Amino acid sequence: MASSVNPTVRRRRLGQELRRLREQKGMTAEEVAERLLVSQSKISRLENGRRSISQRDVRDLCGVYEVEDQRIVDSLMQMAKDSRQQGWWHAFGDIPYSVYIGLETDAESLRTYEPQIITGLLQTRPYAEALIQGALPETSVADVEKRVQVRIRRQERISAEHNPLRLWVVLDEASLRRVVGGRQVMREQLEHVAEMSQLPHITVQVLPFDVGAHPGINGQYSILEFADTADSSVVYIEGVTSDLYLEKAPDVQKYTVMYEHLRAQALNVEQSRQRIEDVAKEYAR
Repeated sequence: MASSVNPTVRRRRLGQELRRLREQKGMTAEEVAERLLVSQSKISRLENGRRSISQRDVRDLCGVYEVEDQRIVDSLMQMAKDSRQQGWWHAFGDIPYSVYIGLETDAESLRTYEPQIITGLLQTRPYAEALIQGALPETSVADVEKRVQVRIRRQERISAEHNPLRLWVVLDEASLRRVVGGRQVMREQLEHVAEMSQLPHITVQVLPFDVGAHPGINGQYSILEFADTADSSVVYIEGVTSDLYLEKAPDVQKYTVMYEHLRAQALNVEQSRQRIEDVAKEYAR
């Protein structure tokens, strides 16, 4: 059901269809921009789903592409209308990574590597509060609380009774050892991760220090996959001022291969759970 109302996914699918029509016409984004007297970057943003698409945009583009089948035009116009609806996250105001939340909300599976912290979907409230406060020291108390609420709401995807998000997490051992919020908070956090890792749709592996250099040494990233074959997989890399979304098949394949190496080098599921539980006990001393 999520894919029928998710505005982020609607924009993405509409953008893909508009790109297909442009390529069928044999036109470049620059040529289309010149015809419509707009910037080339606008056409690119419309096609990659990062910008809201108005029905007027669709009408103008269909005119340039000489789409004669009115049913196609009407379908695209309806998608544009639907894409301007608001997802649940809009109720929290301006969220920097709202595009990612939209994708995560509709994803069927998520594979993520975290080198420094416990991944957001497995964070406890006290850990999330301490983490956000530490990462964003100039953020107001109200904004910290808003971000925590959004993070907790996102976790509904892995606790859903029907069709929960399939989550695979590789945690660097550093994320277990970095004390966020104090020893009590860390103990409860790691106990929570160990408990959640026993669910059939959640897999957690720990990449130990003694592995040394590894394919994920350059930092965090996630791979989102979708049930609808019309939606290509996305690699998400979080940044300080902007985020990166990779959708081209060669890029996704490269990160997928990297992830397979990380999984192979990490402790297996049982060993990982034992490592997490052992470190949690250390915090209790």
